[in-house]
Amino acid sequence: MVMVKAVRMQQTGGPEVMEYVDVELGQPGAGEVLVRHKACGLNFIDVYFRTGLYPQPLPAGLGMEGAGIVEAIGPGVTYVRVGDRVAYAGRPSGAYAEARIMPADNLVRLPDSITFETAAAMMLQGLTVQYLFHRTFPLQGGETILFHAAAGGVGLIASQWARAIGVTMIGTVGSDEKAELAKAHGCTHVINYNKENFVQRVREITDGKGVPVVYDSIGKDTFINSLDCLAPLGMMVSFGNASGPVPAFNLSELASRGSLFITRPSLMSYTAKRDDLEQMAAQLFSIVESGKIKIDIHQRYALSEVAQAHRDLEARKTTGSTILIP
Repeated sequence: MVMVKAVRMQQTGGPEVMEYVDVELGQPGAGEVLVRHKACGLNFIDVYFRTGLYPQPLPAGLGMEGAGIVEAIGPGVTYVRVGDRVAYAGRPSGAYAEARIMPADNLVRLPDSITFETAAAMMLQGLTVQYLFHRTFPLQGGETILFHAAAGGVGLIASQWARAIGVTMIGTVGSDEKAELAKAHGCTHVINYNKENFVQRVREITDGKGVPVVYDSIGKDTFINSLDCLAPLGMMVSFGNASGPVPAFNLSELASRGSLFITRPSLMSYTAKRDDLEQMAAQLFSIVESGKIKIDIHQRYALSEVAQAHRDLEARKTTGSTILIP
């Protein structure tokens, strides 16, 4: 048996429901591995699980992303070996831990050129941008797109990725400081939604045409206005709910704006097949190794400080990526 420190919650609620406790790990079973974490990622999806917006059986762990070393493998594991440097993003929750037992299928081997901290800061956010830009609405280059929360972890990666593939990105942010940050990472036009009407500005930037796609992780506060930014036959990609879930709406709203499309994707659907996961990770690793995308870790917390990390994330005090160090 291995004793490790981990974060557990007995009930849903505020940051105070997360407990930093001792947990006993057994041996990995068939298809499982024991990973010793060097760094864990912090993402808004963790807040959704903590509050119960995304339900899961309780008691439960939290955290969807980590990087570390394989310490033990169970029967039938072929993708990784003991001693491999690995990283992952996705279910099951439980990354907030010094070590954990998890399905081997979720792991990808980490190139030597990418540090554990960088991997923990980029797997979930980087794979998200990969599927948003290359699978949900495949960008060819030359498009003008709208991307909300351009100074967040996903947004800063998206800003750089858009620049790398020749896409003009219009980004929204909540402050002038965040606007400077997004611009510095390649976002072409930045709108401070606390000072400007983003629908109006998008229409001005696109000469009244609108954009072919909006990527929106904000949810309730931006949803209807985002629809108003789309060109006819455009696609609304609603991939998060930072301000709360999107309220019910009538499908005729899509018709009246020009036969719009809408999708609510999740990373787990796109990485469900092993081949897809490996191809997505390979593309992410390649663009990071090329230097076209730099992963900015703006906040580091000890794993024991996870409650404060969640408070800062929810108060929108964080920018770029945030990691927890076990």
